[in-house]
Amino acid sequence: MEESSEIRPVCPLPIAQYPHVVLAHGGGGSLMHQLIESVFARRFSNPALDERHDGALLEVDSAHLAFTTDSYVVRPLFFPGGDIGTLAIYGTVNDLAMCGARPRWLSAGFIIEEGLPMETLDRVASSMARAATETGVQLVTGDTKVVEKGKGDGLFINTAGIGIVKHGVRLGPRMVLPGDAVLLSGDVGRHGMAIMSVREGLEFESRIVSDCAPVADAALALIDAGIEVHCMRDLTRGGLASALNEIASTASVEISIEETAVPVSEPVRGACEILGFDPLYVANEGRFVAFVSARDVDRAVEIVRHAPHGGGACLIGHVTGSDRGIVTLRSRIGTNRILDMLSGEQLPRIC
Repeated sequence: MEESSEIRPVCPLPIAQYPHVVLAHGGGGSLMHQLIESVFARRFSNPALDERHDGALLEVDSAHLAFTTDSYVVRPLFFPGGDIGTLAIYGTVNDLAMCGARPRWLSAGFIIEEGLPMETLDRVASSMARAATETGVQLVTGDTKVVEKGKGDGLFINTAGIGIVKHGVRLGPRMVLPGDAVLLSGDVGRHGMAIMSVREGLEFESRIVSDCAPVADAALALIDAGIEVHCMRDLTRGGLASALNEIASTASVEISIEETAVPVSEPVRGACEILGFDPLYVANEGRFVAFVSARDVDRAVEIVRHAPHGGGACLIGHVTGSDRGIVTLRSRIGTNRILDMLSGEQLPRIC
């Protein structure tokens, strides 16, 4: 059976009312949001988890730490611009950076399907080692498990990471304030479309390469420069629109963005038009948004532009009100509409 491009529940009813409902695919969007809120958040609630951030901010004696975990199930394992190994390192490093932390230590757990070629595993491990060296982190512990053939789709990787919080800053969605400027670090949609082009065997005049990259240097440069940063979020599953909706909901604010200000490359825009996707909802693996004080925005944009992987940084909008928890988009033709959370995942198995 052909794999669906959306997450679908077993029955089309609200998860909170029907606890037996599960998702067909892991991913972002409002269904995953419902799952997290109705199953996990209410059972594991604590001050760190309730911040709804990319990682937990923890204080141990006098040390301020960030702690995060993630799992990587991308299909295919290798794609233009990266592979599951680089994705695992960069993704974990980026989540720590979004907490204002300098990434230091990682764990890695490998779920290996019986029959995976050793050269494939070695290639992935080599990619992870290079990415760890590049980002200045160490893999200090790990685990391997082998599952029966047909039960693991080649290779899954789980990581956890610990970082040192810079200058004692505290970032998160609840810190976002009306008047904040919304900074985007570069063009959107390339990772998801790079994956999709491989899956569908599509060829475009210009090859679409994933934006898979570490953003810690660009993000932490803002903090080092004394920019008043309130929140940062990397734009993975669900893309820019989903990230903004999650922040708006948690902070109970209205975020307004300009469609013309959001950079989308022509190959990505063309691929999205052909395949029926909205680039604002397509996953990225090397992009982030930062909510900064409006008085600092010009300097913040220049700082990110001069940092690695931040050359396309730009201002895309502002926090325009409070108590609404919504995102609005001013379109290319000058009309305004609400930018909703996706009802499902556009592209399953993209990270």
